[in-house]
Amino acid sequence: MRFVDELKSAVSPRAALLVIGVVALQLLFITSYVGALHDPKPTDVPFGVAAPGPAADRVADRLAALPGGPLDPRTVADADEARHQVLEREVDGALVVAPDGRTDTLLVASGGGAALSATLVGLITEAVAAEGRTVRTVDVAPASPEDFEGLSSFYLVVGWCVGGYLCASILAISAGARPANPQRAVIRLGALALASVVGGLGGAVIIGPILGALPGSVPALWGLGALVTFAVGAATLALQGLTGIVGIGLAILLVVIAGNPSAGGAFPSPMLPPFWKAIGPALPPGAGTWTARSVAYFHGNAVTGPLLVLSAWALAGAVVTLLTSLRRRPAPA
Repeated sequence: MRFVDELKSAVSPRAALLVIGVVALQLLFITSYVGALHDPKPTDVPFGVAAPGPAADRVADRLAALPGGPLDPRTVADADEARHQVLEREVDGALVVAPDGRTDTLLVASGGGAALSATLVGLITEAVAAEGRTVRTVDVAPASPEDFEGLSSFYLVVGWCVGGYLCASILAISAGARPANPQRAVIRLGALALASVVGGLGGAVIIGPILGALPGSVPALWGLGALVTFAVGAATLALQGLTGIVGIGLAILLVVIAGNPSAGGAFPSPMLPPFWKAIGPALPPGAGTWTARSVAYFHGNAVTGPLLVLSAWALAGAVVTLLTSLRRRPAPA
């Protein structure tokens, strides 16, 4: 009994709840990462088919009937349109059927995810072989030789996300989870914005000019890094304003546990299970990874949607942070 009494006095109910929360986050981490990444399979991959005359529809139907439904084929006008759609990230690959001869052309873009490109090569090679044909592969947006498996964009965005929620967490630890008044909330957001600008620039310079791991515009990556960092940090500040120190755990749940495995880093979105495939584009890591790859390999194409997602997180986080500080403003004497 004495030991139990001493344990009760040493561990407060609040501390016990926090420990339980940590264990829950640990188990959710394992569940999310293993659930998302243990058995990647392509499903409904957007895929173009260019072929002369009615052959296009026949080829598309044959590819749509592949076991497991790995492809979502749609016909395109010609080889130029197929290439255009791959570079615009409207499709992840395309098959150009040769009108003469028996060698077709497969267009892929390893800059958008090497694992998916390799999977498409295997699928299409096997599919055309069944028809007595062969295929040659053309990588229209190849990943840099210094960007192994096309993962540098993902790791860059993960670093920016970590910077965002760590900065917000440090502000909470140093001066209380909830800002005492609107002025302090503005100061926190200003400090976060400054850190985001510096971190965004640092990440862009390290990944590009210093390491040479990722091509693309340094100013564009700088802007993306500042937005990703601020979006995650502002969301963390907002969660802290709503729930106190628990908000740090909620930010980890949102960004690390749910966001990272669904971001399309190791395996692009079409290779993820349905749940992670659905949530990835709506979370900062997924939106950031897509945009970073577009900047690096696709001339900045198809970034409007992801940038709107990041901007929404940033705006909502800042607004909620300010509103929660108004709620805590002391009444006049």
